[in-house]
Amino acid sequence: MWVVKIGGSLSHDPSLREWLTQLWEVGGGRVVIVPGGGDFADTVRQYQSEWRFGDLAAHNMCLLAMAQYAILMQGVLPELVLASNEIRIRRALRDGRVAVWVPTDLMRDTPDEMTNWDTTSDSLAAWLSTTLNAERLMVVKSCVVEAGTPLEALSSKGVVDARFVKHVKDANYVVEMFNKGDAGLMRDRLLHIPVV
Repeated sequence: MWVVKIGGSLSHDPSLREWLTQLWEVGGGRVVIVPGGGDFADTVRQYQSEWRFGDLAAHNMCLLAMAQYAILMQGVLPELVLASNEIRIRRALRDGRVAVWVPTDLMRDTPDEMTNWDTTSDSLAAWLSTTLNAERLMVVKSCVVEAGTPLEALSSKGVVDARFVKHVKDANYVVEMFNKGDAGLMRDRLLHIPVV
């Protein structure tokens, strides 16, 4: 199983349709898509700045932001299956489908290590990859990411969140970074690397 995190910055980019289509065409039964927060999450930041509520409320609102992006993805490609937990994800994959994670099950009543702005959809994708015992985590960004750039450097530049490196440090899965124009490269990976 592969987890593919698609950045919210692609939510207004024509490449989003290509990514979703390619994943659907070659990823059935193998791929779980994690949506970013994008401008849905940016709106949460604005409201938090205006109303000064805590990070717990912001965390829960950002999970709903990711859910909105997931629904947008299914709106673009109705064949995708929305799945809010591991059972539903695995059912979609068993049915030969591509799942899109709706992370509302991670909403919290009390703060924990995930309820802060250092933990974004990047780290949540890593958390899901660990939870599902994924084979790969592929992170798609709209900005240019040079091949081989250390994850620490990407974190310091804000390309991935501050906690991402910690989440993947001892991971049992491969982490790959992709640019928005790399849908064909991702397709090649899915077609030529066998799933264990």
